[in-house]
Amino acid sequence: MKPFIGVTCSMEVDRSYYMTKNDNIKAIIKAGGIPVILPFLSQNTDIEQIAKQIDGLYATGGYDIDPTLFGEEPHQKLGTIIPERDFFEIELTKKMLTMDKPVLGICRGSQIINLAAGGDMYQDIYAQINDHVLQHTQNSPRDHGSHFVNVRKTSLLHQITNKEKIKVNSFHHQANRSVPKEFQISGVANDGVIEAIESKHHSFVLGVQWHPESMTDEVSMNIYKNFISACNRL
Repeated sequence: MKPFIGVTCSMEVDRSYYMTKNDNIKAIIKAGGIPVILPFLSQNTDIEQIAKQIDGLYATGGYDIDPTLFGEEPHQKLGTIIPERDFFEIELTKKMLTMDKPVLGICRGSQIINLAAGGDMYQDIYAQINDHVLQHTQNSPRDHGSHFVNVRKTSLLHQITNKEKIKVNSFHHQANRSVPKEFQISGVANDGVIEAIESKHHSFVLGVQWHPESMTDEVSMNIYKNFISACNRL
């Protein structure tokens, strides 16, 4: 049987509807999973029930994350936040980590994983990193790899890609900053911005800062195939 993959989604500020890019759904289906789009729930028991029912969690991209969740006041460059989404995704990710169920985080999803595990993040890399920062919000087609990521040899990401350098697309102004000791940084851009993190203790917990769902290369597809494979092993 195919694994059920919980897919997080976004919402506009007026809270009128849920939404996610079709690329997210197609990537899960193509890799062999059954995507289930998850609404924002606030009851702890409901979130725990979801964690028990799904075989894996796919945390997608979207708006910014509330900085008060990691003890900071909002920066001038902070964008739109949806508090209900932040709470739901962090709590659900914590439960998935406790159950050692596979989690794949994309862009914002990578930051959600890091926050759930006890890390923190930059609210705006351009304002908060003093060194020269690459263009991380590309002005080119979504499927175009706009910059390189250096992959750590002793990492799950390296096992998946079999490469020490990959080319990725980029659509973010936030990024992970401090990573908890149970995790490792498995990919960085040439400017030092963290591009991938992963757990050192769980079966499959990977967060990448780019959007492989929108790319068509073998590396991107292998990320999803390995995620679904991990979900099938439960």
